[in-house]
Amino acid sequence: MIDEQPPTVPAAVRILVLCTHNSARSQMAEALLRSYGNGRFLVHSAGTEATRVNPLAVEAMRELGMDISGARSKHLDEFMEQEFEYVITVCDSAAESCPMFPGRAERIHWSFPDPSAAKGSDEERLETFRTVRDDIAQQIHKWVNEARPAR
Repeated sequence: MIDEQPPTVPAAVRILVLCTHNSARSQMAEALLRSYGNGRFLVHSAGTEATRVNPLAVEAMRELGMDISGARSKHLDEFMEQEFEYVITVCDSAAESCPMFPGRAERIHWSFPDPSAAKGSDEERLETFRTVRDDIAQQIHKWVNEARPAR
């Protein structure tokens, strides 16, 4: 009898998404990368200052069928000893203060406005979160469909 080996499964591409507070943009990007990557990505998000996940980010993602209600805001120190293929910053402040990570991480910067700074009624603020969410989704969709993420 021939001893069959299981098919080789390529390792997931490790991605860290950074923002200042890990409360909205990076949380939304993490969920979108997981969804659009169809299992190809192992994604984490963190902030240069951990706070809490913004309830409006949770609501905006729920509208797409993605539940981030159990997510927690994490400080980037939790990931300093890990290797990533990509470190993606989604706000200008995090891009400026992003440390070097071990290994061969390629740094990518996508600048999105902070939806948490939106003013107005709850509905107006939620609309800002939707807009930023959709902009992030569009950028991720474009990036995922390029050949680059398949390292």
